[in-house]
Amino acid sequence: MAEDLALMDEDEVHADRVEAILDAVEAKDAARVTELLEPLHAADIADLLEQIGGADRRALLALWSGEIDGEILSEIDESIREEVIESLPASVVAEAMRELDTDDVVDILEDLDLPQQGLILDALEDADRVAVQQAMGFPEESAGRLMQREVVVAPEHWTVGEAIDYLRETPHLPDQFYHVILTDPRMKPTGYVTLGRLLSSRREVRLKDILEDSFRTVPATESEADVAYMFNQYHLISTPVVDATGRLVGVITIDDAMNVLDEEHEQDMLRLAGVGDDSSLSDGVWATAKQRLPWLVVNLFTASISAFVISRFESTIASLVTLAALMPIVASTGGIAGTQSLAVAVRALATRSLTSANAKRVVLRELVGGLLNGLALACLLGLAGTLIFGDWKLGLVLGAAMITNQLVAAMGGVLVPLGLHRLDLDPALASGTFVTTLTDVLGYLAFLGLATMVLL
Repeated sequence: MAEDLALMDEDEVHADRVEAILDAVEAKDAARVTELLEPLHAADIADLLEQIGGADRRALLALWSGEIDGEILSEIDESIREEVIESLPASVVAEAMRELDTDDVVDILEDLDLPQQGLILDALEDADRVAVQQAMGFPEESAGRLMQREVVVAPEHWTVGEAIDYLRETPHLPDQFYHVILTDPRMKPTGYVTLGRLLSSRREVRLKDILEDSFRTVPATESEADVAYMFNQYHLISTPVVDATGRLVGVITIDDAMNVLDEEHEQDMLRLAGVGDDSSLSDGVWATAKQRLPWLVVNLFTASISAFVISRFESTIASLVTLAALMPIVASTGGIAGTQSLAVAVRALATRSLTSANAKRVVLRELVGGLLNGLALACLLGLAGTLIFGDWKLGLVLGAAMITNQLVAAMGGVLVPLGLHRLDLDPALASGTFVTTLTDVLGYLAFLGLATMVLL
């Protein structure tokens, strides 16, 4: 309860702050805007820009554009980042880009059109521009795009003392790094040392003697999803990236890998709901409608299949009007059960917990679980149908249809995403539509078919 109250208080404070900022913007009081925004973290400022409307956002940026830095731009959701950059003076954007590591610059450039990319590249220092252009040369959503070029490297024959002296004397170290990477004379990584072990070891200790067991490299062409899985699976905090010859070209840190995981999870949720990969609260009305309409049209056609099945039993429904009121119960309960199985299966496939090695066991588990739930629901619904309508046969039909549809839902919820995965299709993309159609059609078919055989 205390935590809930604290969250409520925090939300109220945030709402009051946003209102005060918008009032200051309307009054064109730049000093007041700065006073309100100065204490906020870059991520909170980015959230604020995403939450307010487009007109308010442009007015705020016009008044406060000189304070926008690279960290804020990197935190802004990609759905409005281009709009924000277009609203800022070129000099502000240029200065902001110079503050960022190459991986953050690449992340921003990926979402911009070519003219804006050119303006940002021209603003970078020569070395940074070359590094960013090289990273942009790698495939989209690859390790080469995700990595940062700023790397702390040491020869493998150095001692701890030599490494520490080097770090102290180097004027430009990355803002965040976790390892000193050891390389051979051909710049191929041979291991790495954590900063903790480096600082806790005696100066004469050789770096080769305090290497971490977790060391592994990633090809620059490796997919971002595979890199994120590797970080999560092996509890990495950073890993070197190598080119086709095995030479060191960059490093990926845990914050970037976890961002990929978050994006993957978000995309799965949005795809399961059928609202598109890039849906956001900051989207306009037209963009929102355009993203959702295709799957609504698909659902319209799949619902027509259910309507066709129902139409085949017109005479049965006409004879027992009660069936019209009861049949949505069976179909909707099956739909919920299917969605439950589907969510677990899609998540397991995304985290690679569900594989061909354990697929048979998982399918069997879902089948038995569906049967048990079906029996429990059948007892409840069958008893209710018998008591309310005074017809034990109707109760029997309801119970049998419920068991059937729970089995279908459990099997469909796991087999549909597995089948799409085997076809190299995204399991989250169309699984929901297929499973819902399956449970609706077979639910109506089972209920009305059994009713025709038993009750008429």
